Amino acid sequence: RLLGSLLKTVNDTKFNSAVFLLTGIPGQEVIHLWISIPFCLMYVISIIGNSVILFLIKTDPTLHEPMYIFLSMLAITDLGLLIATMPTILGIYLFNSREISFNACFTQLFFIQSLQCIESSILLLMAFDRFIAICNPLRYASILTLPRIAKMGLVCVLRGITTIFPLPLLLKRFQYCGDNVLSHSYCAHQEVMKLMACSDIRVNSIYGLSLSLLTVGLDSLLIFLSYVMILKTVLSITSHMKCLRALNTCVSHLCAVLLFYTPMTGLSVIHRLREDSSPLLKILLGYIYILVPPLINPIVYSVKSKHLHARISRAFCDGLDHRNSLGVAN
Repeated sequence: RLLGSLLKTVNDTKFNSAVFLLTGIPGQEVIHLWISIPFCLMYVISIIGNSVILFLIKTDPTLHEPMYIFLSMLAITDLGLLIATMPTILGIYLFNSREISFNACFTQLFFIQSLQCIESSILLLMAFDRFIAICNPLRYASILTLPRIAKMGLVCVLRGITTIFPLPLLLKRFQYCGDNVLSHSYCAHQEVMKLMACSDIRVNSIYGLSLSLLTVGLDSLLIFLSYVMILKTVLSITSHMKCLRALNTCVSHLCAVLLFYTPMTGLSVIHRLREDSSPLLKILLGYIYILVPPLINPIVYSVKSKHLHARISRAFCDGLDHRNSLGVAN
């Protein structure tokens, strides 16, 4: 019994000291430093864009409306996703740092999956916001009150944490085989699970699939149904201009939905059904899935939202006027 305990301790120590190896773009290691430039630009633009959105919504009372509050929730989630992935992605391309410990990998995996689940929930809330605004505008203010919106946001966070929390625990209890090389620059659940070849992973597979269906799958279905109802209501409007105006308020959200769900679905299909697909395609989809929505969402909403666009233009003009006045004074 004592010998068995000592062997278990040795195995646990070996497990805890083991590492995963992350992957950049295979075959392009020589130019990784140059490849880091667009990644750095994407991170900087995404962080500035989402931070500006948050600052404007917080400081401008005219933007304290349900649609913009949900947008601020989306921006916070995107910032969290950028912070969760930045150390490993930039670490590979800037410093050629590929190793990540098991515990660090599981922690990153938890935050990425949780934030993705939260973002899916927020996109559903934004679809609900558009549904109420178009299909039942007279009750919009009474339904989407600030206390109710706060409770909705809290439910989104709790849903993301509680549903994803078992994933790293389920992954950590297995022995890992092979060379421990992941095909992404960050820890993805499907990739880590594939390295458990010497273990029975049916529980993990069933839980992961059920989780996808009950969160992302259910959210996307409800978003689709909400837009069916919106389209039905809009088509019943006799005025052509009012019909177009109502649809125009949904364009930004539809872009955010497509940017979020399209690469996620493609990556999931490749991991589960198309093992023979190109590794480069898998890597590119992985980057699009993580980096493109936080980059594009602020741009789309800034362009399509008249109030937000006007507020950004006014802030920019005020900044130029202040700079010019300082130049004249000097």
